[in-house]
Amino acid sequence: MTFDAVVDGRSIRVEVRGRDGRYSVSLDGATLDVDVATTGPHFSSLLLEGESHEVGLERRPNGYTVSLRDRVLTVDLAEAARGGSPPARRGQGPARLTAPMPGRVVRVLEPPGADVTAGQGLVVIEAMKMENEIRAPRPGRVLEVAVQEGQAVEAGALLAVVG
Repeated sequence: MTFDAVVDGRSIRVEVRGRDGRYSVSLDGATLDVDVATTGPHFSSLLLEGESHEVGLERRPNGYTVSLRDRVLTVDLAEAARGGSPPARRGQGPARLTAPMPGRVVRVLEPPGADVTAGQGLVVIEAMKMENEIRAPRPGRVLEVAVQEGQAVEAGALLAVVG
């Protein structure tokens, strides 16, 4: 099955082949062998190219929230059109960063007006006893910080806007 995915603002083509927990996954043409074992209602163990990873998976209407050891990813999925090309990269308009899951804001790392680079941390949220740094999807300026330290947030709540 082929999907167009947007992972933290980056568009990629994903092709998945296999069954029964053993898959060949192609990410923009780079192929990985993946073994998957469910370890709980929202948790799985992945063996990627011989390396083990524990992940949390929360289903959302258009994809998943994926909790890794050191970060949380928002993955939006759409079934790809047959023979189509990967989706166009997102436009240059403001990027809205939202909470991937319910939690509490631990730190606000950059104030409004700060210039940031792609991947730079903006807000740290504690969720499921883990601190998750929400990062800028691309370079720009912080236009808005919609939360403050200590504030509880729900999944999908606006955290910041980068323009």
